[in-house]
Amino acid sequence: MSLVAAMKLAQAPTFRLDGKRALVTGGGRGIGLAAASALAAAGAHVTLAARTRAEIEAAAQAIRARGDMAEALVLDVTNLPAMQAVIGDALAFNILVNNAGTNRPNLLMDVTVEDFDAVMDLNLRAAYFVAQAVARALLAAKQPGSIINISSQMGHVGAARRTVYCASKHAMEGFTKAMAIELAPHNIRVNSLGPTFLETPMTRPFFENKAFRDEVLSRIKLGRLGQLDDVTGAIIFLASDASSLMTGSALVLDGGWTAE
Repeated sequence: MSLVAAMKLAQAPTFRLDGKRALVTGGGRGIGLAAASALAAAGAHVTLAARTRAEIEAAAQAIRARGDMAEALVLDVTNLPAMQAVIGDALAFNILVNNAGTNRPNLLMDVTVEDFDAVMDLNLRAAYFVAQAVARALLAAKQPGSIINISSQMGHVGAARRTVYCASKHAMEGFTKAMAIELAPHNIRVNSLGPTFLETPMTRPFFENKAFRDEVLSRIKLGRLGQLDDVTGAIIFLASDASSLMTGSALVLDGGWTAE
């Protein structure tokens, strides 16, 4: 046998998600909608969850019109008993994009208890228990899974006017690692995804402020704002078997912001 014939070449990983069920919270816009569209295009059956019925129903219908599988779920994830009941009654989700989140930027001395509670209630409390509910269903079904917690570069650094948001995302990074340790024996992987500032229809008005835009761009070493298309590839990677050895990790898409 020749050396060429005997040589074993590595197989290319698959990024397909056929037969997988995915849940995307905050699925009506921004990262959530982009994630849902990408997961469905990769073959997953996607459930888009959010409070706004019109948005997620329109999004699910658009995905189905493209020939992919999607359904809408009207759900307020901060209502923990309702969220737990809905996820507990559903077929297990093999993929969670734990995306619902909020921010109330304010100077430290101007942060109110209401601001703190609103951010922590969604970014930390709800996100933690959504991940728990999805993991519980996977354990009961004895199925593997991938939990993707949508964090931020602000889960790794600090910034003015973002003390509460940074606290919530640093906490998410912590529970991502701890959940990964507990769930690894069951082949349920838990990772976080930390984007930099993204230019979306919702954030675009903020970047019309030249001083703010210049400050942000001065910290992004690649010299541009992130786009939703910059995030979807990482989500598919984390959801698929291409990342089968990755758990308890933070995948940071920050254009170099946190490199110094």
